[in-house]
Amino acid sequence: KKDVFQPRFESEVKLFTCGPSVYSLPHIGNYRTYVYEDVLERTLESLGYRVNRMINFTDVEDKAVAEAEKRGLGSLFELTASNEKRFINDASVLKIRLPEEIPRSSTSVEQAVHLIQILLEKGQAYWHQGDVFFDPLTFRDFGKLYGLDFGRWPKKRVRFRKDTYPGQRWNLGDFVLWHGGKSGDPFVWETEIGPGRPAWNIQDPAMISAHLGYELDICCGGVDNLYRHHDYNIAIMESVSGSTFAPFWLHGEHLLVDGSKMSKSKGNIVYPQDLFKKEWSPGFLRYFLLSVHYRRRLNLDGKNIDAAWRKYNYLQDLIRELQTAREMDYESETSGEPNWIDSLFNGVYIHLYDDLDVPQAVDLLIKVLEQLRASVRDRRLSAKELAQVLSSMGALNNILGFLFE
Repeated sequence: KKDVFQPRFESEVKLFTCGPSVYSLPHIGNYRTYVYEDVLERTLESLGYRVNRMINFTDVEDKAVAEAEKRGLGSLFELTASNEKRFINDASVLKIRLPEEIPRSSTSVEQAVHLIQILLEKGQAYWHQGDVFFDPLTFRDFGKLYGLDFGRWPKKRVRFRKDTYPGQRWNLGDFVLWHGGKSGDPFVWETEIGPGRPAWNIQDPAMISAHLGYELDICCGGVDNLYRHHDYNIAIMESVSGSTFAPFWLHGEHLLVDGSKMSKSKGNIVYPQDLFKKEWSPGFLRYFLLSVHYRRRLNLDGKNIDAAWRKYNYLQDLIRELQTAREMDYESETSGEPNWIDSLFNGVYIHLYDDLDVPQAVDLLIKVLEQLRASVRDRRLSAKELAQVLSSMGALNNILGFLFE
């Protein structure tokens, strides 16, 4: 549901946005999530908030270890370093702002162990055959984000040892927090609870608690995280702290390719570089990823590409015409600041403030620009007013990021 946003503190917003799992390169579906999260941060700033945002690199997980072993690598860093570099570069190209510091799972092992020790002491986690598991039944509100039905919960104890499981389903049972290991293994850390590595489920809580604390305002991610992962995060964080982790959650829907989810088995994974080679501009890719509301599925197919391309180019044409007309050959007939220009754009911001409705904001923006273009052609817009229009467009572009090529 939608609710009125109010931060815990008057002027600051603590925002966590799930970062990439860097055992492989992020694809455009991942970037769709990162782009809407970027718009969220910028929108909050436009409202006067100081945003304390964290994004992370997940570089320690079953898939990363398996891939590193498959390639015969001696460390996870050898696997993940180039993928991290590509992500940072692609984010820059797509005008996705990133925090100066990006924590990693591999640099948060000590904090993960600290959380596990607390959970063990409270009796909510336990050892079994060298691993540590969390018992969801010890957390009263388990599954509250998803709305989990406990009617199918097994009577006997069931344990799930893998970091992640395929599909949008619930693992009804205990989930792993710590993978025990042997000393000397290149993918194992020596810690106070023995050799091993943190499971995926404890990594986000470890990084978040170390860098943002235990009480956040907003958490974001892809819709896949509504199954298991984010409720696991809530259970861990609130079990440790005893306070509400985050009251607001945003989840971006899937990006499909010709109606299908991207997967290696289908061979339909698309990366930003694939589209740039097809002469997509970074501005158009950013717009395309925002062309459908973030909570609706977006399909990368010919029909949607053509529709987005026509609207994007028309928007660019409108902007260019206003830019070209900037040097006008008559003086302003108005006095003071043309405040009516700001009011003209207010409706665009209202759509952005309504759950980041970028598509509706763009549609209204086009109507506003059409009106202004008509005023320019009829010479009813003064030089001062036109300058204010372009200034207002610049402020709006600070949020959207695709108005000026």
